[in-house]
Amino acid sequence: MTVAILGGTGPQGQGLAMRLAVAGVPTILGSREKERSEIIVTDLNARLPNGSVHVEGVTNEEAIDKAKDLVIFAVPWGAHNKLLENLKNQLRGKILVDIVVPLSENDPKKVTMPPEGSATEAAQAILGQDTHVVGALHNVSAVTLQNLDWSINCDVLVCGDNLEARKKVIELVKKIGVNAYNAGDAQSARCIEALTAILIRINISKMVPFSHAGIKIWPPEH
Repeated sequence: MTVAILGGTGPQGQGLAMRLAVAGVPTILGSREKERSEIIVTDLNARLPNGSVHVEGVTNEEAIDKAKDLVIFAVPWGAHNKLLENLKNQLRGKILVDIVVPLSENDPKKVTMPPEGSATEAAQAILGQDTHVVGALHNVSAVTLQNLDWSINCDVLVCGDNLEARKKVIELVKKIGVNAYNAGDAQSARCIEALTAILIRINISKMVPFSHAGIKIWPPEH
């Protein structure tokens, strides 16, 4: 499996590229500008431990072509819909893993959900039924992802309207060393994406002695 990360030069995309490379998953990092992507991956590859696969830097369009069937979408919310419109035809037939959260422009402790209900649902509405959109990895700290000395301190909730696509994404997420859970259809993204704003509020609060906290699903001990 080769994975493309669109908007991969941002903090979340870089962190995911590193974690996937360490897990042995061939990863292509896409950007609007190929030169920027190449600069970023040069730094990322230098930071990877021995045995990791090499991350490749290309344009978003080239990344989609090189990915067999799975593309991670990691752009800022402000660019989400427009870029999907531009890439719609190229993404047809693939699985799009949308990790974008519609954080409010003036207050990242809040979300401004689109008319569809969530970024995941907006992506599915734009791309149509020929592309399976799966929401995942919304609540993982970019700082944690980029620090390979840290374990990822959270679980991942995965949602989308196609069950087989959800299962495939769950298996991919497990490769980076975290538990992933089937959270149901795309409408679940309304709750999952909104959790990110709550985590940001907690993590920047002076009332707690930590930052970069995540969420975990705790089974009963009995």
